[in-house]
Amino acid sequence: MAQAKRTNTLEEITGLARPELIQVADAVAREKAIDRDEVLTAMEQAIQKAGRSKYGHEHDIRAQINRTTGEISLARYTQAVETVEDELTQIDLRTAQKIKPDIKEGEYLIDPLPPIDFGRIAAQTAKQVIVQKVREAERQRQYAEYKDRVGEVVNGLVKRVEFGNVTVDLGRAEAVLRRDDVLPRESLRASERVRAYIYDVREEPRGPQIFLSRTRPEFMAKLFAQEVPEIYDGIIEIKSVARDPGSRAKIAVLSNDSSIDPVGACVGMRGSRVQAVVAELQGEKIDIIQWLPDPATFVVNALAPAEVSKVVLDEDQKRIEVVVPDEQLSLAIGRRGQNVRLASQLTGWDIRILTEAQESERRQEEFRSRSQMFIDALDVDEVIAHLLVTEGFSSIEEVAFVPIDEITGIEGFDRDLAEELAGRAKAYLSEQAEKFAEKRKELGIADDMVDITGLTSDMVVTLAEKGIKKRDDLAELAGWELSGSEAEGEAGLLADYKISESDANAIIAQARAHWYEAEDKAAAEAAAAAEAEAAGTETGAEAGTAKTEG
Repeated sequence: MAQAKRTNTLEEITGLARPELIQVADAVAREKAIDRDEVLTAMEQAIQKAGRSKYGHEHDIRAQINRTTGEISLARYTQAVETVEDELTQIDLRTAQKIKPDIKEGEYLIDPLPPIDFGRIAAQTAKQVIVQKVREAERQRQYAEYKDRVGEVVNGLVKRVEFGNVTVDLGRAEAVLRRDDVLPRESLRASERVRAYIYDVREEPRGPQIFLSRTRPEFMAKLFAQEVPEIYDGIIEIKSVARDPGSRAKIAVLSNDSSIDPVGACVGMRGSRVQAVVAELQGEKIDIIQWLPDPATFVVNALAPAEVSKVVLDEDQKRIEVVVPDEQLSLAIGRRGQNVRLASQLTGWDIRILTEAQESERRQEEFRSRSQMFIDALDVDEVIAHLLVTEGFSSIEEVAFVPIDEITGIEGFDRDLAEELAGRAKAYLSEQAEKFAEKRKELGIADDMVDITGLTSDMVVTLAEKGIKKRDDLAELAGWELSGSEAEGEAGLLADYKISESDANAIIAQARAHWYEAEDKAAAEAAAAAEAEAAGTETGAEAGTAKTEG
């Protein structure tokens, strides 16, 4: 291309007017719900690619479509620079100034090119570029539109079903309803209308993915909000939901207006409101329960329809034992443990169900074992031991260290007897401590094992006899290895002490605490060292500057 043909402005470059391009761009923009300018930009890139294929990929070929007339302009751009590194895209500034006197470094000389006569291959390539760019723009539009709609319930048409995974057409986007998020025994067919909950929108290499669910508790909560105006208005609040999808669910509701019954409002006239939700969830049975701040009463309500005769709370472990009449046990537990499992999820408490007979037997066993402990340790008769247990004493430590007045408060106990019992308890504990010290030395038990809360000296000895002598040995275990696993049918290392898995997990967490402390300390030291090094470098640089100036 001769330099004489160069021109200074793009406006002087003319091509063929193609109004049909504007019409096509408008049609595609409407169909794909994207901006017309993005379609035209994709067309420009396609023409640009075809131009580079014809004139050489090394050249800086650019295309432009007039947004009004559809005119296509094609030109080669050459940048004016002081030092030419690429002769195909750059030109020496002095040479460029001979062509265009007022050109400055970094500006471009524009060389017009004749319109391209698209061959079959070039046309196919251009089509692929346009389709790809339009698809990318459509994906970006979909992500921007749905990324803030997580938590909404949407309606769509089933487009196809593949291996249980359902593709849903939402109108302006497609979403995925995976097999795990479809209700059991629910059969969705193409062109069927489906309602689902958007729980995630993610950008992935294949484009934005919208994930739907019909099994999540949030879906049920949203359905109730659509059916019950009081929930939508905020008068009634859904506190928690527990679901066994397709089978049964429990929902806890609270009224912020004392004049409105939250359960009655959710049930509706003759059950109309709850039946609408049940129908949407393929007949899933729903128990609506009033939420209460008192955990004991809330748990009792959550276990409905079973009747509860007694509850015992352990607030530290967030565990609750529920005693039910013998004939109510199967109802409280539910088929395959469904009722108690849902009640536990709904309340957030670990619920253990006992019959009255089991609870009575357990209390008697505890009474016998504690009485025997006091008989053996304090060398007292059964009457005194039984009285201590009846008054709530559960360990030798309590007898040794509680105020004497608490012991004399027991009917029939005078001060001399109370002091005698406390003295015997302290002597027993001292003797046990000496035995433990000898055992520690004999078994080589590390000091750090003694400091773990929840481990008694007997437990420490038992673990040491089984090879767990250091905190690191204990830290490498799992909680169930201490307490045992009913599912695996394995007895734990501390099975004789009947500790729960949650207690065992707490012990393991303590044993591992020093690992994280060491990591945090190392990270802090590394950060401090890096900061000191940076400060030293800066100081050295300042000193060097001062020396140079001097």
